[in-house]
Amino acid sequence: MNLDLLLTYLYVFVLATFLGLEIIRRVSPMLHTPLMSLTNAISAIAVVGSIVIAGEQKTTLTTVLGTLAVTASMINIVSGYLITYRMLSMFKKGKPVKR
Repeated sequence: MNLDLLLTYLYVFVLATFLGLEIIRRVSPMLHTPLMSLTNAISAIAVVGSIVIAGEQKTTLTTVLGTLAVTASMINIVSGYLITYRMLSMFKKGKPVKR
């Protein structure tokens, strides 16, 4: 791979990382639930890609890494849905407490 191309990819990755951190840091708490839903959708795309990689079984390394990617993505999706459910339940009107 060309060194200039590798440096360009690295530059874009670092820039996207800092931009993503700044955007997420400045999100108000009321918007965290929609942001988590979007993150779950992105993780679902990662699951599909990692299933394809693991299913190809070209080498043992790609199969193992694909399986690890499926596992990590599924943990991310399930925990994201649990957090989203918990946050949404905080906004529901509950039954009045009997005294």
